[in-house]
Amino acid sequence: MSTTPARGETRRMTVSQALLEFLANQWTVDVDADGTEIRERTIPAVFGIFGHGNVAGIGQALKQLNVEQPDLLPYLQARNEQAMVHQSVGYARIHRRRGTYASAASVGPGAANLLTGAALATTNRMPALLLPSDTFATRVADPVLQQIEAPHDTSITVNDAFRPLSRFFDRVDRPEKLFSIALQAIRVLTDPVETGAVTIALPEDVQAEELDVPVEFLQPREWHIRRPLPEAGPLARAVAAIKAAKNPIVVAGGGVIYSGAEQALQALVEATGIPVGTSQAGGGVLNWDHPQYLGGIGATGTAVANRIAATADVVIGIGTRYSDFTTASRTVFQNPDVVFVNVNVASFDAYKHGSQLPIIADAREAIRALQTELADYTVPAELAERIQTENAQWDAAVDAAFQPSGLDLPGQPEIIGAVQKASDPQDVIVQAAGSLPGDLHKLWRVRDPLGYHVEYAFSCMGYEIAGGLGVKRGALAAGEDRDVIVMVGDGSYLMLHTELVTAVAEGIKIIVVLIQNHGYASIGHLSETVGSERFGTWYREYDPATRNFQGEQILPVDLAMNARSYGVDTIEIEPGADAIEKLGEALAVAKASERSTFIHINSNPLIYAPDGEGWWDVPVAEVSTIESTQQARAEYVEQVKAQRPLLG
Repeated sequence: MSTTPARGETRRMTVSQALLEFLANQWTVDVDADGTEIRERTIPAVFGIFGHGNVAGIGQALKQLNVEQPDLLPYLQARNEQAMVHQSVGYARIHRRRGTYASAASVGPGAANLLTGAALATTNRMPALLLPSDTFATRVADPVLQQIEAPHDTSITVNDAFRPLSRFFDRVDRPEKLFSIALQAIRVLTDPVETGAVTIALPEDVQAEELDVPVEFLQPREWHIRRPLPEAGPLARAVAAIKAAKNPIVVAGGGVIYSGAEQALQALVEATGIPVGTSQAGGGVLNWDHPQYLGGIGATGTAVANRIAATADVVIGIGTRYSDFTTASRTVFQNPDVVFVNVNVASFDAYKHGSQLPIIADAREAIRALQTELADYTVPAELAERIQTENAQWDAAVDAAFQPSGLDLPGQPEIIGAVQKASDPQDVIVQAAGSLPGDLHKLWRVRDPLGYHVEYAFSCMGYEIAGGLGVKRGALAAGEDRDVIVMVGDGSYLMLHTELVTAVAEGIKIIVVLIQNHGYASIGHLSETVGSERFGTWYREYDPATRNFQGEQILPVDLAMNARSYGVDTIEIEPGADAIEKLGEALAVAKASERSTFIHINSNPLIYAPDGEGWWDVPVAEVSTIESTQQARAEYVEQVKAQRPLLG
């Protein structure tokens, strides 16, 4: 007997029930580097925090699935709506954008809490499905609790704020709209060019309305990730430019990872000798000790990458969005005749810097085509020798930075060195904001394509713990035994630490290394460079006499006790000459445990990593009565002279 539904057959369901069953039956299909087909759920689970607006709609539908088909679309619980999206992005990254979570929120503040997550997902080109509840479509009860009212336009709700932050936005204000909106939403989520935050606003009355749902809508559906090939003309022009190059360099971004193109890139650079610098998102495209790998590039990059980039005549950008950190605010590429060959699946990124040599194609397919066409090309011997010499010098500088200082308060570089030493190659380091991204970009020695996860497109304080949970969920779903090590400063930790409760509730293991700086280490340093003398960046008691927080009295905050109160295993490293040794021991304990572990260590935020010779454009006040600002302005005027439009 056939189980195929008859055409025209329908089921009576609410909008929420139909949407969730639809999501449960969406599948992403991709082809791995070796040609193996990969098929996984596009939306494997749904986060939800319930309130008025979704408790009777999405909440009821999730409960019904939990009773009738608990494995079809599991419900996940979080403590903050923003954190739900961060977990979705962490999951999506380690699954190379083939899957993500849905995040359901209630009307008003619950929905608004998703906004930061939406901006982060879209900026990072990472898929995340947002289901914020909306006020009554019928306006039968108007205004409802938590409703924003705009007298000039009463159709506006909180959810309209998602429009500029989403790659797709629509509102199901009639039940019949669900079908087309849901299909378009999944199309965008699985499109390498368009993906980002996808928002379906769900009015609270419509969520609970019934409708006849065509059974075809609920059947399994596959979405194949597009891998467009490079066109012959643009490829030939790019190849000609590369063959004429004396000092080429590859700038590899996240697109290489999402395409699964790291093996193809390795084959290309080994055949040609072209060196590779990476953006934050590109970390992992080559192992740290590969002969052609220069490390991070740009404002937070290594000295070797930035020195070689300075003389590059052809820059081959692959899967990068060219942020100002990657280009050191357009100062890193100093060759007056530099040409950009930009490989990207999105034309928006491929044409950046005025490139006349864009290759609009999938990263893996384009790299393979380049290798074929560059079979007879190798870089000059002088460049190969320079790469080897400069890399050796930088490796020695990193080794020195990792050495324990024996100070009571160790610097961040030696803390990173201890974490590096204790970690395994397949472990994933997770970070997002503060001074850690810059130091990790320079110092972390990546040994696995998915081992480096630094969210730096939006650099969102508070991402770390939630994003780390998403990474761990993604690894577990893929059957991979990876430890996820979250490194976070106290400033970012205080922004969003409550997802530690989520880890405890579900028994999910992550390792959190909290570096206590008693303030904002990164912005404190930046404040110094612009002449503001770390104003407002220390965590100190308020001084009524000076009316600021610049005094010496450190706040009596106990973050280790905070983590312990959540039920997380906690290890405190006391200040002392053996702090780094004790940190290594604590990490060994944490890795051996099956539970989440929080490790607290105090640091000296004034000890910096080796200089990578990058620069970041942060304008300084043109006039000031403060001498430090005047001096900073004079230095800024000199530095900005190196900036150029980089028209390629």
